[in-house]
Amino acid sequence: MSYFVDKKNYNRKDDDFLQKEHEYALGWADDTSKYAFKAPKGLNADLIKQISKLKKEPKWMLDIRLKAFKQFLKMPMPNWGADLAKINFDEIIYYLKPTKKASRDWQDVPDKIKQTFDKLGIPKAERSILAGVKSQYDSEVIYGSLQKYLIKQGVVFLGMDEGLRQYPELVHKYFGSVISMQDNKFAALNTAVWSGGSFIYVPKGVKVDKPLQAYFRINAASAGQFERTLIIMEPDSHLHYIEGCSAPIYTEGSLHSAVVEIVVAENSHCQYSTIQNWYTNVFNLVTKRAVVAKNAAMYWIDGNIGSKTTMKYPSCVLKGENAHGEVLSVAFAGAKQELDTGAKMIHLANNTSSRITSKSVSKDGGLATYRGLVYVAPKADNCKSKVVCDALILDPQSRSDTYPSNKIMNRNVSLEHEATVSKIGEQQLFYLMSRGLTEEEASTLIVSGFLGDIVKELPLEYAVEFNRLVSLEMEGSVG
Repeated sequence: MSYFVDKKNYNRKDDDFLQKEHEYALGWADDTSKYAFKAPKGLNADLIKQISKLKKEPKWMLDIRLKAFKQFLKMPMPNWGADLAKINFDEIIYYLKPTKKASRDWQDVPDKIKQTFDKLGIPKAERSILAGVKSQYDSEVIYGSLQKYLIKQGVVFLGMDEGLRQYPELVHKYFGSVISMQDNKFAALNTAVWSGGSFIYVPKGVKVDKPLQAYFRINAASAGQFERTLIIMEPDSHLHYIEGCSAPIYTEGSLHSAVVEIVVAENSHCQYSTIQNWYTNVFNLVTKRAVVAKNAAMYWIDGNIGSKTTMKYPSCVLKGENAHGEVLSVAFAGAKQELDTGAKMIHLANNTSSRITSKSVSKDGGLATYRGLVYVAPKADNCKSKVVCDALILDPQSRSDTYPSNKIMNRNVSLEHEATVSKIGEQQLFYLMSRGLTEEEASTLIVSGFLGDIVKELPLEYAVEFNRLVSLEMEGSVG
């Protein structure tokens, strides 16, 4: 399986405006002139009505969209975190429909789009280690599949638009129940213009034994992608969901603003893994949150390597007794990148526990920031939480910042916080180079070991790809 093209065998026409195109092997773009629908730049209520009409949505969803649009207009931009001043909302294309309908047979996908996902390895992945696949291209899911044995057990894995059509009662019940349009400006924007994403329903007692995967591809210049993912897990169920991301090389910036809502019922177990590899023209502003019931567990595995700017803080609301939440957040910030990542743990019930592990690498002047919150409610007794922040800075031009926030409203709590900041040691390099490695190879091996926590949590094929990404990022970092 390969989502990431070998740059040594990668060719495309030379474009003068491209910067270091060899460093980003996913940077090709397809022709958008034959799209089924391409909105003009900018956003207004009429466009939102048009999007809803094209999707044949119920009136209640249109009402939600319009209400969220009003909320978006009146909410201020965040005055903390990464610099978002360069986002021009009037220059973004908010809806692009590449095909008239999604395909369940890979052979029915248009050739140009099929070639893109063939390069990314999606069909091959489906045939090997995955139980189901969703592929989103700009604003729409264009391909989806699910193994028949899971369909027989009642598992639902659809694009969010199809989920709304087939299961309107479930969507109406849970849409916005975990993340409201008032949560932040970009959650309001997503609620107004959402398109695509995944809808997953796992019935009581069903354990999905292989991962489900979605892959999100921004293709058009100045495009916005606003997928909405809703995962509903009934009691005693089990799921591992994986997503990947990429975009072409453009001088114009793109905006990715997703919302992910997860409902984890009693005694259930959910893992959500992200390997994000956007090109460095993408603003990646994502809101992810899970509500975790009694004796249930939620695990976020969050790998951030690409994008111009990322702000993302996967969260767990530990609502039931003995609920557990974990976030493993990894950020690799290179030249002209600002990755502001972390986690939030909200303890609302007795005997809840959480763990946040943050790993960051900064090189070539990149800025990696950990920003996190642990909150324990006044009536939440005997809660436990541990936060670990480790930063590796590879050169004097780079930076790592940490902004932990602990709001503990109960005395009967165990809270640990530890942090380290380090650089690659000369003794480590000497030892590895004495074994025949070059300085660059030795540095790459040390960084890969530093990020090993995320690798251990991924299926083998994904772990291999993550290590390849790290190796590509490390090329040229020495000398």
